[in-house]
Amino acid sequence: MKSLTKYLVFNTKNRREYINITDEIAQAVADSNVKEGMVLVSAMHITAAVYVNDAEDGLIADIDEWLEHLAPTRADYRHHQTGEDNGDAHLKNLLMHHQIILPITNGRLDLGTWQQVYYAEFDGQRRKRAIIKIIGE
Repeated sequence: MKSLTKYLVFNTKNRREYINITDEIAQAVADSNVKEGMVLVSAMHITAAVYVNDAEDGLIADIDEWLEHLAPTRADYRHHQTGEDNGDAHLKNLLMHHQIILPITNGRLDLGTWQQVYYAEFDGQRRKRAIIKIIGE
């Protein structure tokens, strides 16, 4: 069995950003020489997420508004009693999830027609990471 591990590093300009990482994952798959297998992509922070959806600006804005509606930025989260100010970011992570598993077929990342992979940052403006872990034959 072959495997490859790669880390992506982010330092976003804004507290919330959505970054298309599809090309980086596809390159890691190519570098791995795995022909048939799986790739795990996981945000390594509890205030970020990884998800698959369409790369359309209006949809990304809709996702951001939906998350803000469900887990609004506000000052009264109990988590803030610890000195933090990112309670909403933790809840947004739970809504979007921190990892995905994608298929590798014939040596290529096997996504649907409109599927793209995004790293979603909810408490940015500092160094964060995501891991790409590939296994297969």
